Amino acid sequence: MKSQHPGPSRNPIGGHVPVAGGLHSVGLTYAHDLKAETVQVFVANPRGWATPVGDPRQDEAFRAACAEESIPAYVHAPYLINFGSHTEATVERSVESLRHSLRRGRAIGALGVVVHTGSATGGGERSVALKQVREYLLPLLDELTDDDPYLLLESTAGQGASLCSRTWDFGPYFEALDAHPKLGVCLDTCHIFAAGHDLTGPNGMHQTLDLLLDTVGEGRLKLIHANDSKDMVGAHKDRHENIGVGHIGEDPFRALMTHPATEGVPLIIETPGGKQGHAADVERLKKLRDG
Repeated sequence: MKSQHPGPSRNPIGGHVPVAGGLHSVGLTYAHDLKAETVQVFVANPRGWATPVGDPRQDEAFRAACAEESIPAYVHAPYLINFGSHTEATVERSVESLRHSLRRGRAIGALGVVVHTGSATGGGERSVALKQVREYLLPLLDELTDDDPYLLLESTAGQGASLCSRTWDFGPYFEALDAHPKLGVCLDTCHIFAAGHDLTGPNGMHQTLDLLLDTVGEGRLKLIHANDSKDMVGAHKDRHENIGVGHIGEDPFRALMTHPATEGVPLIIETPGGKQGHAADVERLKKLRDG
């Protein structure tokens, strides 16, 4: 008989943690303060192109601690990456930056590397941008082995000429990448809500997850960014709010953790409020999960 309290194995809950000063010494200390069961980190400046080498001792300590405490770890790639850009230099830098995040991800034992799906810039056509995605991203995926992290596509809030914001937009994106076996999805609740999927009401969250499954198939949803939204549904604004305080509200997050597609999928918060706000959000999500 299934336990009424699914517990951490159903959905480990944690947060994005700061790592300046040491992946293990700073990052995991912060994670412990949050009582986090899963973590996400940057391995480079998220707003730059630099590809710093890691500190092997910090890497090893972080990897060992995550393994010992059964904490699934994820890397978030820098925000500047855009394979749909009309600027060749941006696309080439995107390749270097993402390859760096994937290699660093492997070094620290990360299960996945999250990357934003980008947009067609400079008035470029979607079809051209998706061809570029194929040309530059597919070779990176082909470099990955079983020991490497998954590449997790995170859709955007639908601003500008976004290549992927609604659930069905993942279809052409996956198609461009031959539905590569190392490809997965990171679903950001704020982004998908901002893009126009109403997660509220008795079935909003489940219907949206059903739509995602219809598009990418089972087993592709690997990570969830659990963020409430400061703006209304369909606002195309990426402004995160603390859990239960924004326009999504608590109930959809409870529903999220009962859908078959989210079984075993970790939830990472990227909400405002510093450590105190983060700890409160982790606790709130655990309560919604555990009843």
